[in-house]
Amino acid sequence: MNLTEEILLKEGKMLPVMEHFYTLQGEGAHTGKAAYFIRLGGCDVGCHWCDVKESWDPNLHPLMNAEEIAETAAKHCKTIVLTGGEPLMWNLDILTGKLKELGCSIHIETSGAYPMSGQIDWITLSPKKTGLPKEEIYAKAHELKVIVFNNNDFKFAQEQAAKVSENCTLYLQSEWSKRDEMYPKITDFILEHPEWRASVQTHKYLNIP
Repeated sequence: MNLTEEILLKEGKMLPVMEHFYTLQGEGAHTGKAAYFIRLGGCDVGCHWCDVKESWDPNLHPLMNAEEIAETAAKHCKTIVLTGGEPLMWNLDILTGKLKELGCSIHIETSGAYPMSGQIDWITLSPKKTGLPKEEIYAKAHELKVIVFNNNDFKFAQEQAAKVSENCTLYLQSEWSKRDEMYPKITDFILEHPEWRASVQTHKYLNIP
């Protein structure tokens, strides 16, 4: 990456885009809704069970013009999901500003480990033990999605739920490879704690991106 590219990246005019595609939202409150996903490269949170580890190194992904990717996305639909990697590693002001100009509703899926930027309409906070959210993001989250990999994650989920607003929807979602083991436990937990809901990666069952 040359100096000019570094400056454009810092300003948010260019972003490392791993992939972008039109599909159905598979998880959480907006499950089943048509959405255009923009997956940004770069993440240093380092979850060992991450299913997109190829997103971690931003240098592996081409820098794209933020306004051009916004225009491409908005041609497909007006619900845009920013994901990663960890999208908040980057300045999202220009990307989201252009999406707003084009009439889009902007969702983000984030660990919350970096400060917020950009104009965001829906925040899915998925906290990770390896890089806890910034305190100011808890109050802004619309849904809290905790990935359940082992029994300790139920305690972690309760600790995280205590930090979000009372209007935040609470979700438990099994790590995909553990789903046969963990969904029965998630079911039992939710029956005892009905403020929680189960989130399922429906896109994997539908065999779509």
